Amino acid sequence: MRLTNGIIIGKEKTFGVLKFSALRREVHIQNEDGTVSEEIKERTYDLKSRGQGRRIQVSIPASVPLKEFDYNAEVENINPVADTVATATFQGADVDW
Repeated sequence: MRLTNGIIIGKEKTFGVLKFSALRREVHIQNEDGTVSEEIKERTYDLKSRGQGRRIQVSIPASVPLKEFDYNAEVENINPVADTVATATFQGADVDW
């Protein structure tokens, strides 16, 4: 199965009310020699989702300016797309949706 465009999501039914928790991490681009550059590829934020009943992580490209919100501020997810993340292991691969 190919998910090159991700999975389009109905955000109201899927997420419900979203509240900001924290900036989780910034992913930096790797240089050709394998070292980490100062250039940011994407930022991942922790949000609390009433619809999911738990915390979710949302990654946003670095082309979108840094977002700063107060803790528990209500936020909106614009054009959400679910992607897969695969991590190679010695016994195959682990996949997160």
